[in-house]
Amino acid sequence: MTAALSSSAAGLAGWTQRWLKDLPEPAGELAPVQERGRRALTELTPPSSRQEDWRFTDLALLQQLPTASVGTAETATASPAVGEDAALAPTPGVLRLHLDGRRDPLAGLSLPAGLTALSPLDTAQALGHTLAATGCEHHWPVELNHAAAERVLALRVASRSAVRLELVSRGPAAFRVLLVLEEKADLELSQLLQADRPGLTSLVLEAHLGRSARLRHGLVAHGHADAALLAHLAIEQEPESDCQLTAVTAGWGLARLEPRLLQVDGQACSTLRGLQLVQGRQIADTHSHIRFNGPEGRLDQLHKAVAAGQGRSVFNGAVRVPREAQRTNAAQLSRSLLLSDRARIDTKPELEIVADDVKCAHGATVSSLQTDELFYLQSRGIGAEQAAQLLQRAFCEEVLRELPEAVRAWCPLDALQLAAEAAA
Repeated sequence: MTAALSSSAAGLAGWTQRWLKDLPEPAGELAPVQERGRRALTELTPPSSRQEDWRFTDLALLQQLPTASVGTAETATASPAVGEDAALAPTPGVLRLHLDGRRDPLAGLSLPAGLTALSPLDTAQALGHTLAATGCEHHWPVELNHAAAERVLALRVASRSAVRLELVSRGPAAFRVLLVLEEKADLELSQLLQADRPGLTSLVLEAHLGRSARLRHGLVAHGHADAALLAHLAIEQEPESDCQLTAVTAGWGLARLEPRLLQVDGQACSTLRGLQLVQGRQIADTHSHIRFNGPEGRLDQLHKAVAAGQGRSVFNGAVRVPREAQRTNAAQLSRSLLLSDRARIDTKPELEIVADDVKCAHGATVSSLQTDELFYLQSRGIGAEQAAQLLQRAFCEEVLRELPEAVRAWCPLDALQLAAEAAA
């Protein structure tokens, strides 16, 4: 298979085959999914710069990762005690669950009213449905997760219930999350992904929002310079539902985040906020895909990036408005901040509109710190370095303030300071 591939894809294909050999035998509740994923990976062509969706993203780091970084017993570590966490205690009223990819995070717990675990039958029926609906069930990173993930956290939020949930995960590991929100259910989901050593962290999250349901999801992913993150967030929205997704990534040698939203019959509201921070030789790539399959849908998307050193930030935001999506109102904006002449920003907001009665707009800006703003702060007695940090914080705050309270406590604000130091 690798003979006809580019050298980068061939190298990644070789790494994948070695990684597959190092995986333990399929076991547990996801054994059938693991088997299908492993078969798919032997047939799929790995991503390469020859593919449009990957042409700006250097995947060389993946080939350097230890093949035993996901799905082997050596990587399973105990969940830390609360006192060992950066946040000393969960936010009042928020249920905190620790995910390590192997053990049952619900063992020994009493779930709050309105939140239940899906039965094995319901899980089997729902798992993969939203991935298929949003067109990513056979993406290479998704099949990678399928091949390795041994457990799925599958939860249902009952109709008219309000639940606050916090998920804390430490990689490298493969994580799978499935959420079903019934009619008029309300879920505030705070999610932390951390990696403090080299390896691959894989996340696949599926969420189905019933009519008039509301999901507020805040994801903070803080990684290691020699670690990679591959994450898919697939969300289906029924009419009158409201989805607010805010994602912040920092510190990863390679981070690829793919939010994919489908308004199944329109008449829903989607709000996306993204912030990615890169320095050194880090790469952060966000590929979002939003599709309206009915009329009167709304989208408000803002993506921001801060790039220092020789870091590279990639953003591709695709919005699909077919003929049946009349009276859609969609706005997409990408704003990036360059802190070094060696850093690079590649941004591509993308609208595909067939409907003729719509309000759709998109735009992209790339800038550096403004000298007049720096001068103004310094004229008030603020040092040059501190002034630069303040302007960066202000730039990022528009996204950070949208995070739920629980995950905001985990937000890697120190990474913003590191970016400033790298630019100095």
